[in-house]
Amino acid sequence: MKAAKRQSVFLRCLVYISAGLTITTVVGILIYILIKGVSHLSWDLFAFKYTSENVSLFPALVNTVTMTVVSLLIAAPMGIFSGIYLVEYANRDSKAVKLIRLTTETLSGIPSIVFGLFGYLLFVSSASGFGWGYSMLAGAFSLAIMILPVIMRSTEEALKSVPDTYREGSFGLGAGKLRTVFKIVLPAAMPGILAGIILSIGRIVGETAVLIYTSGTVAHIPKNLMGSGRTLSVHLYALWSEGMNTESAYATAVILVVTVSLLNALSAYLAKKFTKGNLNG
Repeated sequence: MKAAKRQSVFLRCLVYISAGLTITTVVGILIYILIKGVSHLSWDLFAFKYTSENVSLFPALVNTVTMTVVSLLIAAPMGIFSGIYLVEYANRDSKAVKLIRLTTETLSGIPSIVFGLFGYLLFVSSASGFGWGYSMLAGAFSLAIMILPVIMRSTEEALKSVPDTYREGSFGLGAGKLRTVFKIVLPAAMPGILAGIILSIGRIVGETAVLIYTSGTVAHIPKNLMGSGRTLSVHLYALWSEGMNTESAYATAVILVVTVSLLNALSAYLAKKFTKGNLNG
C-alpha cells in the first residue's frame, strides 16, 4: 500500500509539474509578445489601404477572416458527413474503413509545407492543375484539405462517444436511421465536433507555409476570391523577413494573438449556446 501511495503521489506531482511548465511557457510567450508589441500599436497599422510607410495590417486582418470562413465552409461539411458515414453507416471493421482512418491519421501528421506544394500544383499551376493562380480560393481549398483530417477524426470520436442506448431508444420509438442520426446522435455529439472545428480555426489563422504557395503575399484586400491576398500570419512573416519593420511585426503578432483568442472565444460561445439549445429542445 505504501508503494502504491508513493507512486500515486509521484504521478500527481509529475502531472502538476507538467501542467505548471506548460502554463508558464504559454503565459511567458504571451507576456513577451505583449511587451514587445503593444507599445508599437498605432492607428497607421489599421489604415484601410496598405503602403510601405504605414505597413497596415488591416487588409491582412480582413483576408484572415475571409480565409477562415471560406476554408470552414469547404472542409466542415465534408469532414462532418465523412465522419457520420464512417461511424453510422460503414462497417467499422471493414478494411476500407481502416484504410481511411490510417490515411486520415497520416495526413494529420504531414508538414504544412507539403500541403502548400500540393495546393500549388493542384490549384495554382495551370500546367497540372486548375490554373487559378495565386488566389484566396486556392489558399482556402488547400487549407480545407489540411484541416479535413482534424474535423473528420473529431467528428468520428464524438459520434463514438454517444451511447448506443440513444440509438436503440430512437429505433424503439419507430424513428428511421436518418432521423436517428440527425435528430438524436448528431446533436449529442455536436460539442465534440465543434471542438475539432475550433482547433481547425486556430490552425487556419496561424498557417503561413501553405498560403505563401497558394494565396500569395499581396498586401491588399482582393476584389474577389480569385485575387491574391496575405493573411495576418503571412503579413507577420513578410515584415520580419524584410527586416525593416520589426516593430510592426511585433505589433502584428499582438493582433494575431488577439484575433485567434476572439475567434476561439466566439466558437466556444456558439458551441455552448448550441449545446444548451439542444438540451432545452
